[in-house]
Amino acid sequence: MYAIVKTGGKQYKAEKDGLIIVEKLDGEPGSIVDLSDVVMVIDGESVAVGSPFVKGAKVKAQILRQGKAKKINGFNYKAKKNQRKRWGHRQPQTHLLVTEVFGGK
Repeated sequence: MYAIVKTGGKQYKAEKDGLIIVEKLDGEPGSIVDLSDVVMVIDGESVAVGSPFVKGAKVKAQILRQGKAKKINGFNYKAKKNQRKRWGHRQPQTHLLVTEVFGGK
């Protein structure tokens, strides 16, 4: 059984004992979070599709760590104008271990 959950404007496949890396969520490492925006639940042959979310479906996950993604380096310039700008960004992220997937009706 697995579910497609929506968090941080993106969708992730969450299955029991699986690791997902999502946009930063509030919480300390070791705490449990509930992801209730479940778009789809697949259990063998049965598929429950939400409109927009599946009623009663929920995914429980444990926060493993809070961290940052790999650095993105950017460079903007305008030709023949001597304008240059370098910038970088590291997106904060949360590593989650999925503990349970509850299918809704």
